[in-house]
Amino acid sequence: MASKFEYNQEALKNLQIEDPSILDRLIDGESARQAHLKKERGKVDKRMSLKEAVQEFVKDGDIYADSGFSYVRTPLQALFEVMRQGKKNLQGIGSPNTNHSYGIHYGTFKYSHNSYLGAEMRGTDRSYSKAVKEKKVKILSEWSHGAMALGFKAAQLGAPYLACKSMIASDMVKYNPYVKVVDNPFKKEKDPVCLVPALYPDVVFIHVQWADKYGNARIYGPAVNDIALAAACRKVIITAEEIVPESDLRNTTNTNVIPFMFVDAVVHLPYGALPGNCPGYYYWSREFWEWGIRIALSGKDDKYLESFWDYWVFSCKDQFDFLEKLGGVRWLNKHQVIERALNGTNEDDGIDLSYESVIPKWDEE
Repeated sequence: MASKFEYNQEALKNLQIEDPSILDRLIDGESARQAHLKKERGKVDKRMSLKEAVQEFVKDGDIYADSGFSYVRTPLQALFEVMRQGKKNLQGIGSPNTNHSYGIHYGTFKYSHNSYLGAEMRGTDRSYSKAVKEKKVKILSEWSHGAMALGFKAAQLGAPYLACKSMIASDMVKYNPYVKVVDNPFKKEKDPVCLVPALYPDVVFIHVQWADKYGNARIYGPAVNDIALAAACRKVIITAEEIVPESDLRNTTNTNVIPFMFVDAVVHLPYGALPGNCPGYYYWSREFWEWGIRIALSGKDDKYLESFWDYWVFSCKDQFDFLEKLGGVRWLNKHQVIERALNGTNEDDGIDLSYESVIPKWDEE
């Protein structure tokens, strides 16, 4: 199939992309514009369950954007429902793009717009490397965090592209069909810049602390790329710790960052960022991520990965089942206290941050 756009031919060759039309939708600003024009501009109650939202708005083959930051205010429970519903052949994109790898083994994600995968000090996701080598997932583009973020920002601003210096000194340009390196037209001397096109994913779940029933959303803590993603994506689903009255958002406007006209659905989803951190609400499960990164996602054997996700995703029907497996109300209370102490809203004197670190048996040998 013929592509609609002109791509970096060196990158197409290096990534072995034979049909570049698969790349088109991510930068098809006109189709994104048409999707945005069809969104409801009136004040309509958009509340629905998570199951309903995933069923209605996530379609096989969609470009699925990761939001939040790795394990901070990330809509992990929404992703787990996408996996449970058996969605297939999604393209994963995000800055970072940590969480899409979990569904690769199950066919949930078939393609990757790659930036970074891992849980910072807990390690990198070796299962992703293994999946790439075994051709279970195909990389469609390689990105730096900053360049991908500029792509989302360009879409938010309505600009066809933005220029930057990111990626120029790396080989990522040779593995990114979308970007182009040109000389800065404002300089007399040679001055290469990287042109990053506006990026328009199909669907994004954004987890927030507070939202109203219309889709106006408030974020406490770093918004990362989520404000830009809300404007860029064709379909936007807000999951919220709390649904508050519109009057609350009107009376306290300083952290209202996503307007209702961008939003297609609102899901009341307390604990929707578990097992990650939701700033102001609960601390993250360090044991979960250590077990995941160091064992399940170690790339050593798929049996570890399968038993991990069977336990944490496929045998849970919702976030409340997940919370019970973490330790229920006792775990929640402890991690709420830790989070508030670290935010300076609870006394931190006497707070116990110790935990039993997960050490794989093969590291003990």
